[in-house]
Amino acid sequence: MAATTLAQAVRDHVDDGATVFVGGFGHCVPFASGHEIIRQGKRNLTLTRTGADILIDQLIAGGCVARLIVGYVGNPGIGLAHAFRRALEAGSLTLEEWTNFTLTLRFHAGRIGVPFLPTRALRAGDMPKHIADLATLTCPYTGALLTAVPGLCPDVALVHAQRADEDGNVQLWGIDGDTCEGALASRRIIATVEEIVPAERVRRSPELTVLPAHRVTALCVVPGGAHPSYVHGYYTRDDARFAEYDRLSRRPDDLDAFLAAHVHGVADREAYLGKLPISDLSWPVHHGPGGRQ
Repeated sequence: MAATTLAQAVRDHVDDGATVFVGGFGHCVPFASGHEIIRQGKRNLTLTRTGADILIDQLIAGGCVARLIVGYVGNPGIGLAHAFRRALEAGSLTLEEWTNFTLTLRFHAGRIGVPFLPTRALRAGDMPKHIADLATLTCPYTGALLTAVPGLCPDVALVHAQRADEDGNVQLWGIDGDTCEGALASRRIIATVEEIVPAERVRRSPELTVLPAHRVTALCVVPGGAHPSYVHGYYTRDDARFAEYDRLSRRPDDLDAFLAAHVHGVADREAYLGKLPISDLSWPVHHGPGGRQ
């Protein structure tokens, strides 16, 4: 598989109105892909992910999102997602809430090709009455009442990972959350990676290959593509940027200025990284195997 540019991958595979799974779970959040979607002005997207963080908030602020299917929305370790809250209160955003576990079950059902999965979850509490797609079934073996959770197959997944080989076999290690389930449930996958390595290195650690080449639609080499989240073994979480985002996103004008400067005002990820403060450019970004799997 020949690597392509992220701009071309988004142009070819993210359509207006698409359902987009956004990978990452604190770790390896695909910020570069999300920013490219904002730059290209994609519209009316449905975004889905169990734990939605500030990338989803930025996509909402960028005017890209019509609907969310999520378990959580916020700024991890900091607080609220302010653009999300404003859009919800204004009625410009539709929200479908699941628990993190049941949304992961939806992805798993999509991944294995079944229409639903049974669970004991969502049998109590106030959440079930707000979910239109829930159904009850009786277990044919025990007679127990269970919830039928429908499968979910997004149109395209955005995934960031440590590395891939030239064939497109993507390797990811560290916390993956729902990344693998959501990506493999999706019809297409756009994978950004820190680096491409020889196939021999990938074959030496086959257990790290989470996305086989035949499932990867587009492969893009984007060092720093997860900033300000972290990539295990490559760079740490930029806590200052998450705190800064909480402050600036409280006011729509300040958030618009942020997007103008750091998303619309740069051509690509390299230019984005070049605008960061010097202290942020000293992460231990590695391009070789030292200290990693």
